Amino acid sequence: MAEYEVHSVTGARGAVPHPSEEPIPALENGDRLTRCEFERRYAACPDVKKAELIEGVVYMPSPVHLAGHAKPHSAVQGVLLVYAAHTPGVAVADNATVRLDLDNEPQPDVLLWIEEGVGGQSRVSDDDYLEGAPELVVEVAATSASIDMHAKRNVYRRNGVREYVVWRTHERRIDWFELVDGEYRPLPEDREGVLRSRAFPGLRLATRALLEGDLAGALAELDEGLRSPEHGEFVSRLATKA
Repeated sequence: MAEYEVHSVTGARGAVPHPSEEPIPALENGDRLTRCEFERRYAACPDVKKAELIEGVVYMPSPVHLAGHAKPHSAVQGVLLVYAAHTPGVAVADNATVRLDLDNEPQPDVLLWIEEGVGGQSRVSDDDYLEGAPELVVEVAATSASIDMHAKRNVYRRNGVREYVVWRTHERRIDWFELVDGEYRPLPEDREGVLRSRAFPGLRLATRALLEGDLAGALAELDEGLRSPEHGEFVSRLATKA
């Protein structure tokens, strides 16, 4: 393996190529690259904080707005973090690069997955990337609604992400899709505006509370789910597979 390839897969951001090698081109929005070349260029750009490969095209988002992205991102991440803390065998991550297939390497805002050792459908690679489809992906879409609701949604569906949540901040809407017979179908809210995961029993997302900025209310609803019989049964099932 060439020296620059070792740098890219081990995540050595900003690695300098050997004098005998060609300089590594900068990563540019709109580039059409293979996944291998995308990783090589991304690893050589330590100033780039987020870049994704979607259907072979590089996407590099604009600076993150506070109300339009950062605050809702933190809120939904907090809910999933608490859920994972009470569910052994389930893990959560923020902005982790995911190797889905040869043309797609997204960096979801938040993802939740069942660990490989207890029956999950993805694995952590030797060079510390998630490979395969996590069970749940969340994207916060302010100005990126078009890609999150179309190209990315198709990529996640095709690769078997079981549940996909898109929080569209401008429209003040949270959509939760469930993979059924190879297609994404909306997960229905109950009368209180609560969405309940089927992939992660006990995970409840209080959409009305989150849209109003009521994180305490959202966590209170999650607490109800964590104390439910279905969550206890889920934890027991995971424990038997450990």
